[in-house]
Amino acid sequence: MVKQTKQKTEEFSTGEKKSIGIFQVLLLWVLIPLLFASAVLLIIAKVADVNVFDKAGEWTKSIPFLQKDEDKEKAQTDLVLGERVVSLQAEIQNKEAELTKIQSDLEKANKDKDNLLAKQQELLAEIEMLKSAKNDSQKDMKEIVSTFESMSAKSAAPVITKMSDAEAIQILSKLKPDTLASILEKMSPEDAAKYTSLLTK
Repeated sequence: MVKQTKQKTEEFSTGEKKSIGIFQVLLLWVLIPLLFASAVLLIIAKVADVNVFDKAGEWTKSIPFLQKDEDKEKAQTDLVLGERVVSLQAEIQNKEAELTKIQSDLEKANKDKDNLLAKQQELLAEIEMLKSAKNDSQKDMKEIVSTFESMSAKSAAPVITKMSDAEAIQILSKLKPDTLASILEKMSPEDAAKYTSLLTK
């Protein structure tokens, strides 16, 4: 039994040595030299001022199957960018059309405003003219009334009967009651009755 245990221990220890031995050989003869060579190459590249990553990118471009994928990606990117540019140009054209419409509407509104201001000025000028004409006619009427009041009733009655009814009523309505009574006395009964009925309306 002690023999069997020794044998198993030896087999186990030799099996362990073999697996460790293969790993050690792989580590000593492959990985460490590769790491050392890589470190030496990186140091040489640094001293020579060469960017290793740029060079690696150039070398991968020359590989045909990688280049096809890159060309496809570039074509897809260009297509997406082209579509985006077209949509942005269409949007710019729409915005320019809206801006042109707004500008024309603004110009039209400004013209309308200017026209309305001009009409307002014309109407204000016309109102001023009418006010001055009304004031003038009121002054004229006052002068005519005062003239008739200073005239004798015998002279004023025939003049009033020769006027139109509207003018005669306008003057008679502004006369003082005493003057009006004396002028109506000097008129014919028909004319006096006509003017009296017109004055009462």
